[in-house]
Amino acid sequence: MLVLTSTERLVETNGVRLRIVEAGDRGAPVVVLAHGFPELAYSWRHQIPALAEAGYHVLAPDQRGYGGSSRPDAIEAYNIHELTTDIVGLLDDVGAQQAVWIGHDWGAPVVWHAPLLHPDRVAAVAALSVPAIPRSHTAPTQAWRNMFGENFFYILYFQEPGVADAELNADPARAMRRLLGGLRTDGDQAAGVRMVAPGPEGFIDRLPEPDALPDWLSQDELDHYIAEFSRTGFTGGLNWYRNFDRNWEMTADVADVKITVPCLFIGGTADPVLAFTRADRADEIVSGPYRQVMLEGAGHWLQQERPDEVNTVLLEFLNGLELW
Repeated sequence: MLVLTSTERLVETNGVRLRIVEAGDRGAPVVVLAHGFPELAYSWRHQIPALAEAGYHVLAPDQRGYGGSSRPDAIEAYNIHELTTDIVGLLDDVGAQQAVWIGHDWGAPVVWHAPLLHPDRVAAVAALSVPAIPRSHTAPTQAWRNMFGENFFYILYFQEPGVADAELNADPARAMRRLLGGLRTDGDQAAGVRMVAPGPEGFIDRLPEPDALPDWLSQDELDHYIAEFSRTGFTGGLNWYRNFDRNWEMTADVADVKITVPCLFIGGTADPVLAFTRADRADEIVSGPYRQVMLEGAGHWLQQERPDEVNTVLLEFLNGLELW
């Protein structure tokens, strides 16, 4: 087990304050770890010491809307320009011109957009769970309505302010237990049918209640998430979803720009996100070196569920960049 000191501090960036976990030498190449929904910098607890021990300067923020960071009220404050610029501010804070941007879940669209919106600040990109996909021909919410029809789809359910917020905030322990313990595609078929069936049930209502915690998650680790989301609520994270159409409109000017930096995608074969997000279209947006690694039987919470495998793949990628 690696034992390496990390520190928490607050950084003022782009009009918000982010709480970050930092580890490694200040003069080393910078790696930023961007978490997803509903997560925290804590979600990278297995990667932070491993990457720092390998010689990298690691910055893992609670992104805006989460944990110890600012939670702006305005929905539009969570658009992709703000989210990527927040991380640019972290690079400025440590005096780094570039970094390798690594993201999971919602952090993946952040890091995929970074070389398009801030090309001079990105040395390479690695994404977990959410692959690089080309720009849709219609606004994303319309594309999903066309795809799912009258069936339930959680991202569309998240669009109406206050609705999903009330469901998740009513019982953060239930929400986190079901999300971390039940979000897979290799469970019983009835659970999958229930997830998309038309009807008034909410998102958490449709997730199965796990018989026990998965073997990769301890009660203390779950309690950390529960405590944070009981304090902050889920609205900040949900507001990221409410910017899908706005992000689509705001990035029209880079619709034809390709990602030229080295890229890595790590997915799990039991990740339900890949059921509606194709991982085979990366060449439509990435023109630089690209590698894809699929972890057999892994679910959505890759870096927590399979930390050793993820760390091995990330370090192979980082050590092969030869950028510094």
